[in-house]
Amino acid sequence: MRRTTMSDARKKDTREKIELGGLIVKAGLHYEKRALLLGLLIDAAQRLKDDEHERLRLIAIGAGAFGESDD
Repeated sequence: MRRTTMSDARKKDTREKIELGGLIVKAGLHYEKRALLLGLLIDAAQRLKDDEHERLRLIAIGAGAFGESDD
């Protein structure tokens, strides 16, 4: 039973990483250096802590890229 739980958790983790990698590709950043990508993400995480307006702005951009509406 424990092996099944560990296996399921590992599969979920792998799926999540693949999906996150897909976001990098969708953003057109798949040829950038990993250090740049990590720097972008760290900078964004720090800015999002302090700025709800920035969070909403970026959500709107991302939703638009996915073809979602603001409804």
